[in-house]
Amino acid sequence: MADTPANYDSSAIQVLEGLEAVRKRPGMYIGNTGPGGLHHLVYEIVDNSVDEAMGGFCDEIKVIIHQDNAVTVIDNGRGIPVEKHPKEKIPTVEVVLTILHAGGKFGGSGYKVSGGLHGVGVSVVNALSKRVEVNVCRDGKEYAIAFERGRTVEKLHEVGKSRHTGTKVKFWPDEQVFTETTVFDYQTLQSRLREMAFLNKGLKIELVDERATVAPAEDGTLAYRSETFKFANGLVDFVKYVNEGRDVLNKPVYFSAANDESTVEIAMQWSTSYSTNSVMSFANNINTGEGGTHLEGFKQGLTRTINEYARNKGLLKEKDSNLSGDDTREGLAAIISVKLREPQFEGQTKTKLGNTDIRPFVQGAVMQGLAEFLEENPAPARRIVDKASSALKAREAARRAREMTRRKNVLDSFALPGKLADCSSKDPAESEIFIVEGDSAGGSAKQARDRKHQAILPLRGKILNVERAGLHRSLSSETISSLITAIGTNIGADFDADKSRYHRIIIMTDADVDGAHIRCLLLTFFYRYMPELINRGYVYIAQPPIFGIKRKNSRTTKIDRYIYDEKALSSTLAEYDDPDKWTVQRYKGLGEMDAEQLWETTMEPATRTLLQVNIDDAAEAERVVSDLMGDKVEPRRDFIQSHARDVRFLDI
Repeated sequence: MADTPANYDSSAIQVLEGLEAVRKRPGMYIGNTGPGGLHHLVYEIVDNSVDEAMGGFCDEIKVIIHQDNAVTVIDNGRGIPVEKHPKEKIPTVEVVLTILHAGGKFGGSGYKVSGGLHGVGVSVVNALSKRVEVNVCRDGKEYAIAFERGRTVEKLHEVGKSRHTGTKVKFWPDEQVFTETTVFDYQTLQSRLREMAFLNKGLKIELVDERATVAPAEDGTLAYRSETFKFANGLVDFVKYVNEGRDVLNKPVYFSAANDESTVEIAMQWSTSYSTNSVMSFANNINTGEGGTHLEGFKQGLTRTINEYARNKGLLKEKDSNLSGDDTREGLAAIISVKLREPQFEGQTKTKLGNTDIRPFVQGAVMQGLAEFLEENPAPARRIVDKASSALKAREAARRAREMTRRKNVLDSFALPGKLADCSSKDPAESEIFIVEGDSAGGSAKQARDRKHQAILPLRGKILNVERAGLHRSLSSETISSLITAIGTNIGADFDADKSRYHRIIIMTDADVDGAHIRCLLLTFFYRYMPELINRGYVYIAQPPIFGIKRKNSRTTKIDRYIYDEKALSSTLAEYDDPDKWTVQRYKGLGEMDAEQLWETTMEPATRTLLQVNIDDAAEAERVVSDLMGDKVEPRRDFIQSHARDVRFLDI
């Protein structure tokens, strides 16, 4: 046992007052202090406004990104109470902003349901901001109060009369906490706010970005970039949005159910897509990315109802196998939204719902609502069953292919692909695999790598586009089979993320059009067949340099400076006193670098740059993958036309 320090007494025990604990360990409350945690500050405040909307007290929310990267959230709800708190003896709005776990969401009288369950939202924002200004309109008056790094600097005071009610919160994130960036991303907030509007039928949410202007109006005035989200049909509009550009098999199915403690809304629609990733679940407007009991109930009800319908109508014969959950969900886009009084989430990040009573409640709602739709709509019901039956046949063919592969490799104890240069470490946490295109790049990477921790898998040609190919066809591809075998998780029903042989899977392709295409194909593969690896943060994109600057007529290949993007090239050249003595080399392929250069720029953990792949917005990711990688030409054409002006370098 380790020796106890001599001074280990009561003085060694640190008590953090007020919001100091949040500033000391911000990751416990917002996940991290990177871009994800930064945007979480906005979500916490918006969630409070949405809670007002769910209670029927608010129908408009406005989010403004200011030029200095402050953010303001305004709602027309009841306004945070301002009278003195009976216990704390300070204004209630000050209690809410400065004391953790203070809110109207614990006793049941303030809110029937809410997303901000723990009551830490706005107080955490206050703790992690260098300044927060709050204005409250209620009882015919407007009040103001201000804070800096969690401490009150302007006491609550009346600033005037008001004919409206609501709350305005403006905050400036603290650079001492968010050391990576304090710049908010418009698209990230756009996706989240659109999602919230879908989930709350009729709620108007406006996003304004004062950092960007659009074309001037006729009178010459500039307008800020802005969007307004409001959906009269709620989840039906959401599922149509997910399926936009796809060939659908039925009109959206919508049904809801309620009891004393909970409500559930579900919208669903099948398409000809092979995707099984378009089922999204929410609890009190929180995206439960890891699912939970509500999603389990939905899946059980869906599979049972379709099987019973298919048997009763003779669409499945006695000798036919039952349709599996994966079969019934192939091509399905569905939104499951439950709202409950006492949600049990796993942690403050709320990624999985644990209420056991929700499972049978949702299952019953699905079995009743879907059964009625199938009985009343026999033609689309037949198409849905036929789609699932085709998925069953493809799944059984894929299973036979996997079994053949296992038997073929039974004498090979490890059965790893022949082209894989594996690392010697068997600890996945310290192991990484570089997926490279071709033998040329693979040769340089094998020479450059750290053999203990880094594995290299060269690909032969372009990987199959799995968005257009079914599972059976995908498994017949030697390239895809090698990739699955090397990673070790398998796919489909046999997938197990814990068996991943590497915790960093790095896509390393050339900085040209072909390299970008291969990267897209690989990302599509991981998104469709191994999404859990993305969710765990295992998938990365390497960032090799595009240019190298070296001295002209030099006998060595020594590079003076590496440049990683087009914009930096001219500004870097301007730093040289005599540019004529230097030449710029463009790397069109990784094979053009020698092993030392590849190691130094792209593979050395201490100096390289890796982009971690994540899925911030599942609905938008689903749409992009379907549009750009699917069968239909029109969505790709529209995308190209919309983004053609953004192209700065075209490799032809």
